[in-house]
Amino acid sequence: MTLFLVDRLFLGAPHVQTTAPTEDDLPEQSDDDKRKKLSIQDIVDLQETSFTVRIQPPGTEGFELQVSGQMLVVELHQVLMDHEITCHRTCFSLQLGGVTLDSLKELHSVPGIRDGAVIKMVEESYSVRDARLHHRHVRDLLRSLDPTDAYNGVNGSSLSYLTFYTRGNNGNSVGKRRASEWESLDCSPPEYVLPGSKERPLCPLQPVREDWKPLQCLRVLTLSSWNPPPGNRKMHGDLIYLNVLTMEDRELNITSSTRGFFLNQSTAFNFNPKPAVPKTLCHSLVELLSQVSPAFRKNFTALQKKRVQQHPYERIAAPFQVFTWTAPHRDHTLDCVRAEETHASYMGQDEHTSRDWNEELQGCRELPGCSLQERLHRERSIFKTNSDFVAAATRGATAVIDGNIMPINPGESPHLQMFMWNNLFFSQGFDVSEHYRPLGGNTAAHAAAICDLRGAQAYASVDIEGLHTIGTAVVDYRGVRVIAQTIVPGILEKNQEESIVYGSNDNGKTVFTHPRFLELLDKTSKQLRIQRHQVLDHNNRPVELCSGIETIGILGNDGRPYILDLRRTFPPDLNFQFSETEERREEVPKECQSFGYPCLHCHSLASLRPELIEAFIQHRYELFMKMVSHELSQLTEQDEATEWSEKNAILKACRAVGSVSDSCFDIRFNPDVCSPGARFPAECLEEVQRQRCLLWEAAAFLLSHQIPLMDCLDHTAVPMDGASLTSALHQRGVNVRYLGTILRELGRVEERRRLDHIQRICVSEIILRSAKHIFRTYLQDVEPAAFSAAVSHFLNCLLTSSSCFPDSCSDELLSRRRSRRRRSHGSRVALLSDSVWARLTSGELWGRIRAEARDYYHYTFDRCVESIDEVIEKHNLQRISLLREIAIKTGIQLREYVFESRHRPAFAEEDIVNMFPVVRHLKPTSSDATRLVQQAQLAVQQGLLKECYDLISQALTLFSSVCGVLHEDVCMCLRLLGRLSYILGENALSHQEKAVMSSERVHGIDHPQTIQDYTFLTLYCFAGGRHLTSLQLLYRARYLTLLVSGDDHPHVALLDSMLGLVLHGLMEYELSLKFLQNALTLTSKYHGVTSLKHAHSHHLLATVYESKGEFRSALHHEKEAYSIYKSQVGENHNNTKESSEYLKSLTQQAVILQKAINQIYSNTPGACIPPPKVCTVWMLCEHTQICSACISVKMEDLENQLLSSVENRQQY
Repeated sequence: MTLFLVDRLFLGAPHVQTTAPTEDDLPEQSDDDKRKKLSIQDIVDLQETSFTVRIQPPGTEGFELQVSGQMLVVELHQVLMDHEITCHRTCFSLQLGGVTLDSLKELHSVPGIRDGAVIKMVEESYSVRDARLHHRHVRDLLRSLDPTDAYNGVNGSSLSYLTFYTRGNNGNSVGKRRASEWESLDCSPPEYVLPGSKERPLCPLQPVREDWKPLQCLRVLTLSSWNPPPGNRKMHGDLIYLNVLTMEDRELNITSSTRGFFLNQSTAFNFNPKPAVPKTLCHSLVELLSQVSPAFRKNFTALQKKRVQQHPYERIAAPFQVFTWTAPHRDHTLDCVRAEETHASYMGQDEHTSRDWNEELQGCRELPGCSLQERLHRERSIFKTNSDFVAAATRGATAVIDGNIMPINPGESPHLQMFMWNNLFFSQGFDVSEHYRPLGGNTAAHAAAICDLRGAQAYASVDIEGLHTIGTAVVDYRGVRVIAQTIVPGILEKNQEESIVYGSNDNGKTVFTHPRFLELLDKTSKQLRIQRHQVLDHNNRPVELCSGIETIGILGNDGRPYILDLRRTFPPDLNFQFSETEERREEVPKECQSFGYPCLHCHSLASLRPELIEAFIQHRYELFMKMVSHELSQLTEQDEATEWSEKNAILKACRAVGSVSDSCFDIRFNPDVCSPGARFPAECLEEVQRQRCLLWEAAAFLLSHQIPLMDCLDHTAVPMDGASLTSALHQRGVNVRYLGTILRELGRVEERRRLDHIQRICVSEIILRSAKHIFRTYLQDVEPAAFSAAVSHFLNCLLTSSSCFPDSCSDELLSRRRSRRRRSHGSRVALLSDSVWARLTSGELWGRIRAEARDYYHYTFDRCVESIDEVIEKHNLQRISLLREIAIKTGIQLREYVFESRHRPAFAEEDIVNMFPVVRHLKPTSSDATRLVQQAQLAVQQGLLKECYDLISQALTLFSSVCGVLHEDVCMCLRLLGRLSYILGENALSHQEKAVMSSERVHGIDHPQTIQDYTFLTLYCFAGGRHLTSLQLLYRARYLTLLVSGDDHPHVALLDSMLGLVLHGLMEYELSLKFLQNALTLTSKYHGVTSLKHAHSHHLLATVYESKGEFRSALHHEKEAYSIYKSQVGENHNNTKESSEYLKSLTQQAVILQKAINQIYSNTPGACIPPPKVCTVWMLCEHTQICSACISVKMEDLENQLLSSVENRQQY
């Protein structure tokens, strides 16, 4: 059973391929693959290169620091800037033996470096850039405990609250808390966590810790108005001037010079840059302020102590920005660094420099990758450059929509304008020059951006040397989709049509091919399952392609071949077609017809997901092997098989399964079968028809095999919200546009009551995705001054059915007094109330949602359902969950909110805090770590758990080296290590604690994955004797689950069972019964009254009633458990025997109790009631493990369904 549980961890894991290899994959590896083959010794050598050096800062005692040989000198520089002793220094060099270290060298390659070596920090002269960076670093130190950056979604900051529940005022971590800590503390949960509570407050989502209030070291730190220094002062080394207001209300004017910082004699109105008396020069701004302000010195020291108490996972900046959908009201403060960075962003600058993003990305991809060290350096460079590119693209896209960047074609209408910023090209997701008109117009243009990103991810994953794709990010912000791309060298110097040497940019009117592109693309065709095919060009001559016809190839001025417009990388989904086609009845499979397909779709870019393609090929491979085996077995019975008969058997099987080869299994797809502009030579029409039939068979396979209803029934998949449902569907290759089909199938399932949670999420997802489509066009007509009013009005219309109208005086510039002035502004008020967005009503919005759901998802709501309130009541939806989902999908940030008043609109302008971009981008990772995870899967299948643990540990090392510790792959490894450690009987807390913090920082504090990580951490805490910590974490997990999914969900049953067990161990019997009874109800609903889980719920209740001395109730529940065990697993099963023995024990205790009561009533001397049996910690741990084992497989499956394979996992 243990091996089975661990093996399920890897099913569908991000780096595990489950499809059968083709015949060509098996015999041999290429020379390149052999060079890249990873040995265990490589990892051992990598891990053994860690050593300790002594750092010697200027003017203070040295300290020892453990470093890795793979660490770059510049990375060591960053570590020292974060260290408690040296954090206030930024402008220094590192010297070993009097020789300055090269910042781009790895430490192991530095001559003379060894264990115990002394590295000196040498102060260097400042430049203007260095001074500004130092100023920003000091600002970051002063605000290191302030969550404002996390609320605002800047600087890689994001929220984490694990330590709020695992650390006391003394700062002890999870592993250090005492087992007896609960004795003096209250175990009662907040009211909103108790079963039956309908209160869903948002305040607990972001709790405030009283002892971690930010310490104010300065009142003001800002740039002086005397900047920049005049020429004569530049000659003296002045760089910038600063103004400071200390906590003692002393105004200081500071000069930053090439030698450091000193006070000058300037005032607000008098410029005197000469040093003040006494003359004090400090190389660090912190040192200077510590000398002149005692309050600064005291508070900064206290601040540093609290900062270093934070876990490193809480302090490190995330590589990709995570945004939070709620934020408390906070005062806006003076911040010159923020103001300067904003101004620099508008000017197209990045960190005071302009970067050639395309050259950086392509240069990283061209780095050598023969040895492990080279591959790590290459992949680390790719990841870092890509994360910087995504950050720059996000800033640029928001600046475009905010109107801060001048378009390069200002004469065009706003929707057609394009932009250049920071060496990036920005276009909008609208149909420019009717290019997408044959494909669906603006809807197709909007979808094409994500299809193109999917294609770019696929080609980046294949990673063919010499083939280049451009950096791409898609940003949705305030109703507009912005596509950010790096610029191909030379493409702006001539028309794009003149640059194309491969493919077609005009829907097939002109088609080109090129031998260099054909050779490179042919190398990708095997892994991407693309068939090499011919189409007719503009001269009716056949040309050969190895991609979709719309994929274009350009030779840049740098000599590199680039491929663009990759939206047709994957084959089309024939179930969804843009226009009415004369489909022959016999051509459409019966499976598709039974589901009502084909049906019309709003664009022609609907394609099959890569997971579906791999699953279909796996299915065909199994069919192929059965057919060959059957043919050969028949030949063997009749006569001895000959080489010709074997080839004939393979030939028949290949043709039957649709292989493009007659000699081996090799299924590929022609992506141009349904392309509107593709024309095929006459001799290829038969093959095209076969390809079309193969596509229909793939579409039928999706409907007949991949709709995951059985997975949901056996709880292999337990989605909690729209994101986890989408991930579960994508894991099986099912697109979200099939939600209507899934809902119709749910209605036909006999046990559909067990799938109520799936139905609720599906209905919610259709409503909210339809609303998101409407919201996109809704916002495009809103003037910037009315954004908050428009967003709040839309939410009112979406989540309430009452009549609601926007505040006619929402314009802050309008007077509210009854006067002539107000009448003079009457036209402005009328203009606001007459806006298109202001005329939207709840009924109109619901009608548009119904229409969108019908047209896009092919789902029809009942005619009797005429409002959102009726839908919420019928399907038992939760408003706060709907609000969370729509906010996350559209980038709305709200204040802490409660649906409380019936006498005013639910949402007002003040409730809308901000709008954030929703960003999609490429996600590179470590290929060597991928292979290690695959090896770990094989180790588990062989029962080698310790070897599996070692392999995952090594994968964690590589993922951390490439991506940093705040990454979903690192989080996955930590999660696996925690579970393996728990099974092996080792300490799992440290791994799981890191996994939770990483999940909070990477996914979000209320993401379903974070909730599951909290749940497993509670198990490990309880098993380790940290009962109160376990209880607090369970309360947190239950609150998050209620917020995300509501109280009617299978995961609540697991949490309530664990809460009941923990409270039982803490002798809180009444509370324990509340949670266990709720768990029994939910288990009965979602697993059935005859399920083993239901029997276990009865058993848990029996143990609590036994401890209370209520033996009648205990016997009742244990009899129910025994009856289920006996009927399901038989009398000889261990569970049945244990239940039988427990029944006997309960009966004996009941008899003893009754005798004692009778003796008391008869006044028998010495009679007394025997003490109730107290469940020992060992017994509770055993129960907890059983409870967890019952459901952990399902949770692990969901976790792994949130991740897809490395090649396909980032397809959107």
